[in-house]
Amino acid sequence: MKTTTIAPNDTILNGVNVTKLGQTIEAVKQQPEIAQFKFRARNQWDTGGHNVATVDTFYGTCQEMEHKAPFVMHADEPAVLLGEDNGANPVEFVLAGLAGCMTTTLAYHAAGRGLNIEEISSEYEGDLDLQGLLGTDPNVRSGYREIRVKFKVKGDADEATIQELVRKSPVYDTLANPVKIVIEVEKV
Repeated sequence: MKTTTIAPNDTILNGVNVTKLGQTIEAVKQQPEIAQFKFRARNQWDTGGHNVATVDTFYGTCQEMEHKAPFVMHADEPAVLLGEDNGANPVEFVLAGLAGCMTTTLAYHAAGRGLNIEEISSEYEGDLDLQGLLGTDPNVRSGYREIRVKFKVKGDADEATIQELVRKSPVYDTLANPVKIVIEVEKV
């Protein structure tokens, strides 16, 4: 079992400090307002399908916070979709976000339950019909119709537990349930 003690009272499992995870959960129970987070991204269009998103600040634990360095992500389209292929396209970023969140959620929750995880790998594939985006068929939605996820997990958790834990992912929840999106436009 990958359990390492780094301090007299801190236990690490699956790369997660389980002691601090427990302290965080208890702190949220005692003071629920510290659980309120606001994540942000800024985006600047370059040309064609190429644009650049920057993630550097967020609000959490009742205060403004900064990442140790800004994260810069280039989005573009492949040549077949008239882009220059200077980055993953936005719907691929959705799959990558889902992958990262479901994996992290599984590792954290498994650690919190004392379940050792040795390996996690996963594959994501989504079906999208361009007729929706292009407006050629009003009955076709612009977004994914279905996303299929396949996990391979080596460790103590059984399949039912893994199914339960990955569904706790905030990105999974965002995609699986309607979320209100408010759009504001400022013409300059």
